[in-house]
Formats: sequence, C-alpha cells, structure tokens
Amino acid sequence: MIEPGSRERVLFVCTHNSARSQMAEGLLRQLYGDRFEAHSAGTKPTAVDPRAVRAMAEIKIDISQQRSKSVNEFDGKDIDQVVTLCNDAKEGCPFFPGAKRYIHRGFVDPVQESEPGDPLASFRRVRDDLKDWISETFSPQKKEGANRGMGFELSQA
Repeated sequence: MIEPGSRERVLFVCTHNSARSQMAEGLLRQLYGDRFEAHSAGTKPTAVDPRAVRAMAEIKIDISQQRSKSVNEFDGKDIDQVVTLCNDAKEGCPFFPGAKRYIHRGFVDPVQESEPGDPLASFRRVRDDLKDWISETFSPQKKEGANRGMGFELSQA
C-alpha cells in the first residue's frame, strides 16, 4: 500500500524512449508531480529526439536533461504503474512484480509521422494528445479506488 503523502511511481514505456515516453514523463511531472513520480524507459532505447525537446519547450516544459533509458534500469525498483505507449513496447515490456496497474494506450510515433514542411507538427500533435490523455487518466478527480489493486487496462486510441 502507498503511504499517505508519498507519490506513486509511474513508468512510461515505448520502444526507443526517444519521444512519446519522454514527453509523457515531462507532462506527468509538470501536471501532477505532487502526486506522481514520473519515469520513462524503452525496450530498445536510443536517444531523446531533439524535436520532442523543442515541442515540449513550446509549452514551457523542459525535458532537455532527460536521457533515454532501458527498462532494465528499473529491474527491482518499486514501480506502481507501468504505462506502455506503443504496441511494440506492450509486447516487449518486462513484468514488474510490484506494479499495481498496467495501462496500454497506443500513440502514433511522431518520428515516423514527421512532416517535411513542419518537422515539429507530428511532435506537437502527439504532445497534445498525451497531455489530454494524462490529464484525463491521472487527474485528482479520478476515483481513488480506480488506481488501486492489480489492474490491466487497455485505453482506446
């Protein structure tokens, strides 16, 4: 059980830990950092995409000091909620024995959807979609009981 006053640890996972999971980590920290300790990792980590950093800076969230991490770095760590953000990560994500909740919500890969005329357009769309979903999923108005107990969820895309 989570101690009163402590923050739940949330791990966002996507394949490369370069954009979606990095933006989700920054958004959760900014929006609900008083309630959640946000982390991100990848099943095949690469590097944080500079376009993700720029898209987040546009809304005054600095993720420039975040780094791409492997899910293996979280082996044995207490994680309360594991959130996979793409199908590949959902299939390749290890099991975290202490996790109380697993959520999958797929988002398009902004790297793959990048537009030649506006290289940040797809990053902005994914950032905004993530922000809306995180606001809905992790808001304080969400029923307290909905976040307790072992659960597996599949959010609609």
